[in-house]
Amino acid sequence: MDLNNLTPSREHAEPIYLQLYRRYCEAIATGKLKAGDRVPSVRSLASELNLARGTVEAAYQMLVGEGYFVARGAAGTVVSPRLAKLAEPARPKIAARSVSDAASQQGIPGEAMPFQLGLPALDAFPRKTWARLAGRTLRTHEALAMTYPDPAGFAPLRRAIATYLGIARGIDCSHEQVFVTAGYHGALELARRVLLRDGDVGWYEDPGYVLARRFLAQSGLRLAPVPVDDEGLDVARGQQRAPDARFAVVTPTHQSPMGMAMSLPRRLELLEWADAARAWIIEDDYDSEFRYHGRPLPALKSLDRHGRVLYTGTFSKVLLPGLRLAYLVVPEAQVGRMRDMVDHLPGPGSILPQATVAAFMEQGHFARHLRRMRTLYAERRGYLVDALAQEMGDEVMVQPQAGGIHVLARLDAGRDDRALAAAARARGMGLQALGDWRVGRSRRGGLIMGFANFATPEAATDAVRRLRVVMGQT
Repeated sequence: MDLNNLTPSREHAEPIYLQLYRRYCEAIATGKLKAGDRVPSVRSLASELNLARGTVEAAYQMLVGEGYFVARGAAGTVVSPRLAKLAEPARPKIAARSVSDAASQQGIPGEAMPFQLGLPALDAFPRKTWARLAGRTLRTHEALAMTYPDPAGFAPLRRAIATYLGIARGIDCSHEQVFVTAGYHGALELARRVLLRDGDVGWYEDPGYVLARRFLAQSGLRLAPVPVDDEGLDVARGQQRAPDARFAVVTPTHQSPMGMAMSLPRRLELLEWADAARAWIIEDDYDSEFRYHGRPLPALKSLDRHGRVLYTGTFSKVLLPGLRLAYLVVPEAQVGRMRDMVDHLPGPGSILPQATVAAFMEQGHFARHLRRMRTLYAERRGYLVDALAQEMGDEVMVQPQAGGIHVLARLDAGRDDRALAAAARARGMGLQALGDWRVGRSRRGGLIMGFANFATPEAATDAVRRLRVVMGQT
């Protein structure tokens, strides 16, 4: 095996020994290292990669402890012969995951794939303003950034979020109720740790955000898929399917991925259920900032009178995914428990990006950026919808929706959306199949397409033509 493939990056946030451990695991999984192969000694690998011996030894100890390596004393260290039976299935498992885990596909760093989901308009981000604020933040908070950060998040950012939510989403909360987290998964993890137990049953929208569904299931929770209709999550069906549910995860402002808003009667029905069942509602308000027709309905959290709603938002889709910053707004009665728990979790990390976001919000740049993006995204959505109509005609039907940064194009009944999406991804397109976001079955599939990075009508048309070729071959 080429040792260059093992070289860890000192710029990576992950410790060197973990990077080395993961590279060996990948080499074994992909067949670059086979059962019985001898690996370099600790001394020789440390010398070759210019690492401390203790770093290499820590990685090797993990690999031995987990059964990947076998230490044979003077005979050296080898890949465990017991892995021979696993060698053949390894490749198809990895290939299958790369197709089915479409939502985790990131593409080429710094570039957007056509139709890529969850990615804001990178070309329209105010880089100069951001760079200026980041530089000032570094100079102002350099000493503070060297100390342990507050695991609940940088206080000025929490205040800025609370102020913004009060104005934009009608949520009356103090900054003590706001917890900054490492992405949306960090918010889910904090809520799960404090309020739920392994094995608890929860309602989940079907179809619904696939990565969150997998995260919750892997966290030891049991999910009951509840269908959505034109009014959002069907509360009555949820009570029939899982009457003992202790939580519900919903996207009421802009259902993910179908696009409808939960009606006010349905919202009130959900809140009444939560109060009666002493259950928790996790409101994912992932892109409520982008609405093109009329004003959005108030956040579910703003209607909560019994302290049963936990509100989550993210900066990934409104600013930059690379920030990995989200937030969780909790009922006032749960602040103490949440505060105790964050002391035992990794937290949102360095204060520098948090302080930069806080300055961006406090100085009015955030509100101006959102106004520009609403206009821009309405325009770019039009590019894609027009291109689909011109190039595909009746082959797809675009689902009406009032906001968001993706469109849902429904396919003719019987068309395999999973196969089509997989073929498109193999050709460098970032769209996803509606079927991958479903738990239940449906005769009619669809394609979920991001449009934020189609800067011109020509770019959208070119991407749709490429997709049309794939459809003709699939």
